[in-house]
Amino acid sequence: MSDSQMKYILAIDHGTGGPKSAIVSTEGEVLEWAFQEVPLHVSKGGSVEQDPDDWWKAIKNTCKKVIDSGKVSVDDIIGVSNTSQWSGTVAVDKDGNHLRNSIIWMDTRGVKYIEKFYKSLIQVSGYALTKVLKWIKRTGGGPSQSGKDPIAHILWIKNELPEIYNKTFKFLEPQDFINLKLTGKFAASYGSIHLYWVTDIRDINKIKYSKKLIKGLKVDPEKLPDLKSSIEILGTLKSSVADELGLNRDTKVVMGAPDVLSATIGSGAVRNYEAHIYIGTSDWLTCHVPYKKTDIAHNMASVPSAIPGRYIIGNEQEIAGGALTFLRDKILYHKDDLLREEAVPDVYKIFDRIVETIPPGSNNLIFTPWLIGERTPIENHTIRGGLYNISLEMSREHIIRAIFEGVAYNIKWLFMYIEKFIQKWKMKETPGMIKNDIIIPELNIIGGGAQSNIWCQIFADVLDRNIKQVRDPIQANARGAAFIASVGLGYLKWDEIQRCCEISNIFTPNPENRIIYDKLFDEYLNIYKIMRKTYKRLNK
Repeated sequence: MSDSQMKYILAIDHGTGGPKSAIVSTEGEVLEWAFQEVPLHVSKGGSVEQDPDDWWKAIKNTCKKVIDSGKVSVDDIIGVSNTSQWSGTVAVDKDGNHLRNSIIWMDTRGVKYIEKFYKSLIQVSGYALTKVLKWIKRTGGGPSQSGKDPIAHILWIKNELPEIYNKTFKFLEPQDFINLKLTGKFAASYGSIHLYWVTDIRDINKIKYSKKLIKGLKVDPEKLPDLKSSIEILGTLKSSVADELGLNRDTKVVMGAPDVLSATIGSGAVRNYEAHIYIGTSDWLTCHVPYKKTDIAHNMASVPSAIPGRYIIGNEQEIAGGALTFLRDKILYHKDDLLREEAVPDVYKIFDRIVETIPPGSNNLIFTPWLIGERTPIENHTIRGGLYNISLEMSREHIIRAIFEGVAYNIKWLFMYIEKFIQKWKMKETPGMIKNDIIIPELNIIGGGAQSNIWCQIFADVLDRNIKQVRDPIQANARGAAFIASVGLGYLKWDEIQRCCEISNIFTPNPENRIIYDKLFDEYLNIYKIMRKTYKRLNK
């Protein structure tokens, strides 16, 4: 397609740190983008919230900035597609107004209502056996014990804020709230609704609400939105929104999907068993799979993909790049220090240079990135981060490298179980493959953390796998949102996406680091085994 014929998507990547809006071609080229940070409101008792007004103002500001750049004619912007942080809850009234702050994916206040839900004489890993079997059969999983799923948020609101619950017309994911602001329409995608744990996904081509599951959770079904495919056209922009942004009033809004599902598309790893790692505030490691399966022991399951008729492995680890943000904002450049006139430098590039000066293994210093508990491969909301084996001979340089390596150890912990999850299927579909063969030989890497070459090399060394750095890895979510819209609007086919995602570098494992990283990873696992009871006593 020539440049004169090329059409574009306004892609909104609405993450926890704030929205990034971009002009993306229907073939995935990012021409312009803008980001605006939004505050996070954290308080004791597990409360983690954001103000939806902050989201919407920042989205409008960043959208106007990229549209007004003039990089493309507004007549060539043929669609809008949003991808948002997942597992959050916005309570809205009939007019689409939010009734309180959004409860986001890190909030644990609903945990006591999930514990009550699972209370039973017969439990497996903390789950009531009869209930969990009913849930797994239909939806592949069930409400997590962490209390971080939207259904836990809803139960918390129902019990703690009944006046808000009664006023709520619909409970929406952040993804679907932004679509409401864009179009005025209440709806959820098959992907965004999944973590409510009330949909039947046994037939991936006919996902629907399960009356039994909704009844079992004692949630009013009328407070749940209508369901649509990710590639469906939700509608056109509201006239007021189109006029404010400077777009044509007939610009279509495609349903889209939450961040994990969009990033999976934007990573370019769209064939079955092709895996990618995402490193943002949190992280995940996933791939498409052809079948429904649940690994309850490690909190993973097949969940609906943004590609109709497909599954991906659903999982998430709570903190990855967020550990570096914590280091920057809470230790090195605390807000009290910001009363000075000096600007905070681009510390992430400084971190990269520092890490390159420290030998692999950080002098046997180990960091655990469980700053707000963990979801996979263990579900434990009481474990916490730590530095182990620190001594006077070390410096902040060792600590910074240990943070990079600790995130890689955590991902390796998850990776072990991802390979086991798909092993039988891949062996069956790969003639000549035996049990000891490598299941996933290479992984694409995306997200803000993937911009760090030294971190990519650490991942390659720790995982002992080739790591393929996707070009413009920080744009993978926006690119995925654009691809979803491009397919929905008829400009692209799913099997054309891989060619639209360029690989900028391939990092291969350094065999000289194998012994040190294998040793430290074993100790990393031992730290969890030894410390989990201590953390439970401290943080229950």
